[in-house]
Amino acid sequence: MASRALGLLLPLAVFAGAAAAAEFRSTAEAAVLYDAPSVKAKPLYALGRDYPLEVIVNVEGWLKVRDAGGTIAWIEKKSVGERRVLLVRTAVADILANPDASAPLVFKAEQNVLLELVDPAYVTTTPGWAKVRHRDGQAGFVRIQQVWGL
Repeated sequence: MASRALGLLLPLAVFAGAAAAAEFRSTAEAAVLYDAPSVKAKPLYALGRDYPLEVIVNVEGWLKVRDAGGTIAWIEKKSVGERRVLLVRTAVADILANPDASAPLVFKAEQNVLLELVDPAYVTTTPGWAKVRHRDGQAGFVRIQQVWGL
C-alpha cells in the first residue's frame, strides 16, 4: 500500500518541482521569433532588446519560449541573455522605496514598461516584492503581482 501511494505521489512531486522552477531570460538584442527551431521556419514576430521570456525547452541552439501574452515560439539561443527584466502588466505599477505598501513612492511605471530585476534574492527574502531598476536609473520595489517575468 505504501509503495503504491509513493508511486502515485512521486510523479506529482516531480511535476510540482518543475512547475515551480520556471526559467526566465530576456532578449539580449532585437530578435525574430519563429514557429519552429530553424531560421527557415515561419517568422512570427520580432522583439526588441530586454524583453522577458519564459524558457520552456532548450534544444541545440534554440529556445522554445512563452511571452507575456502567452504566445509560444522559438528563438535562437544566441539572441537571449542572462539579464532578468520584468514587464509591467498592470495599468500603472507603483515603485516604492522599500518593500512595504506604506513606503514612499519612488516613481510610477506604466503598463508594458520594462524594469531590470536588480536582485532576485529579494523575491524570496521579501515575499511579494521584487527589487527593480528603470533604465533611467531610478530603483525601488514593485509588487510581484504587477509584473511578469518571475
